[in-house]
Amino acid sequence: MDNFKRVVEINQNLNIDAVLISNGNNMRYVSGFAGETGYLYISSKHHMVITDFRYTYQAEAEAEGYEIVTIGSEGYEKAINDILRTDNVKRLGFESNDMMYSRYENLLDQLEVDELVPVKDEITSLRRIKTPQELEYISKAEGIGDKVFTEILTFIKPGMTELEVAARIEYLLKLYGGEKLSFSAIVASGVNSSMPHAVPSKKKIEDGDFLTMDYGCVYEGYCSDMTRTIVVGKASDKQKEIYNTVLEAQLAALDAIRAGLKGKDVDKIARDIINNAGYEGCFGHGLGHSVGLFIHENPRLSPSEEDIIEAGMIQTVEPGIYVRGYGGVRIEDLVLVTEDGYENYTHSDKSLIEL
Repeated sequence: MDNFKRVVEINQNLNIDAVLISNGNNMRYVSGFAGETGYLYISSKHHMVITDFRYTYQAEAEAEGYEIVTIGSEGYEKAINDILRTDNVKRLGFESNDMMYSRYENLLDQLEVDELVPVKDEITSLRRIKTPQELEYISKAEGIGDKVFTEILTFIKPGMTELEVAARIEYLLKLYGGEKLSFSAIVASGVNSSMPHAVPSKKKIEDGDFLTMDYGCVYEGYCSDMTRTIVVGKASDKQKEIYNTVLEAQLAALDAIRAGLKGKDVDKIARDIINNAGYEGCFGHGLGHSVGLFIHENPRLSPSEEDIIEAGMIQTVEPGIYVRGYGGVRIEDLVLVTEDGYENYTHSDKSLIEL
């Protein structure tokens, strides 16, 4: 079924006449239009891209089968109202989880409808189960990350700064085919590796440091995500203990993951191993999240996630141990959930690497 027809079904289920889609990832998913500004308008009679002159040609090329409406000097509200009158819309849906309150107030004040109805995450949820084409793109994006990891190991030397390594990673991601970054690369060495989302700094990488590298790229619109932690120099016994505990937790979670489990059930498997090893309180984030057009999608693998993971979903599996004032380890793979297990899209070595 064409994705706009799936949106029409959502409209019918919510008893709304039409919907304005404002989330950029949802616009791309439903229509193919990847421009940075605009709306999709979908009713039972029309499916339209509403944008400005900067994106008209792009919309015509990407949104096959869609009517393209280019706004004039009077702005979006005038163009939308013209459509609403033609379609006799009384109840208009909007993406309440995406829209700034100021924007909502403006639409509420200016649009000629009886009611604006919040659609919440109904349209976003269409993206949870990936199509074969989406899976191919995600797999290729992750493959770029694997290639970068192999090469970055030949680049890292003591005395380099975290910023130098991060810059090299980001360069290689684009050199090998990434359109852009999924997120700014995390490169954290020594005590900085105790911060899960450390920002690369001018700190020099020293002999004996943990070095955590978390990065991803975008391929045909779809994100990748992977993390590896290495030791620069010779690992101490404590570093080996921490690393092996994280690896044990990750492998146990991977061994358990399959369709039909709640996200919190998979998280608990990894978390219990870390806690029982004496590191309770040192794993403060969830085990993972879904990935697609956006880097952090739902459902997640976390202590509070009640949603069921289903076949065709993509999940990261990324346990960590972070010891304040010392350092930390995170190991992250990107996997496709299947009925009876998973397919791992990340192939980089997970044994403890000592450079």
